[in-house]
Amino acid sequence: MLDIPTDLPAELVPLSWLIGVWEGTGVIDYGDHAYAGEFTHRVSFSHDGGDYLNYSADAWLHDAEDPQKRTRLVAELGYWRLALTATDADAGPGLLPALAAPVVRTADDIEQLRNADGGFDLEAALVHADGVSELYLGQIKGPRIDIATDAVVRPAGAKSYAAATRMYGLVDGHLLWAWDIAALGFELGAHASARLARAE
Repeated sequence: MLDIPTDLPAELVPLSWLIGVWEGTGVIDYGDHAYAGEFTHRVSFSHDGGDYLNYSADAWLHDAEDPQKRTRLVAELGYWRLALTATDADAGPGLLPALAAPVVRTADDIEQLRNADGGFDLEAALVHADGVSELYLGQIKGPRIDIATDAVVRPAGAKSYAAATRMYGLVDGHLLWAWDIAALGFELGAHASARLARAE
């Protein structure tokens, strides 16, 4: 059973099934970089009252000979939100305050945002610990999310990384996800996937 927090802004209700901490394992296989061992993944979606979800994720590769030894793979931070057009009621850019009173949207207002496919347009801005930043656009439709990079920004010294897609789904109470990438001279292709359970 899914419990939706009662203090959520209406903009977050379509994303509410993500809220919590998820942990599990997955596999990596991309180009000529294949790993026989599993990796451990921990993902957190939280909210602080804004119209977005806070996101953080960490992953570690385990040593096949010493299960207690692990190597960090990635650390990500970011924000997930429905795609909304900024108005005078929104702060920004930068630290500029809003020019109009805040708008409190209702469930009916959010229903009006459904796209032609019956889902909601979605934005996810993610930053990796190695300095790579990604802006994903896509949609959330029920318990499934499909997003693709609209932009990838990386430091001059970063490895080649051009594009990505991600899919998230809630299946039998588990968060399943798959991440395809175009990197290191290879075309967009399967990269990693995992099955995560809600942490206690």
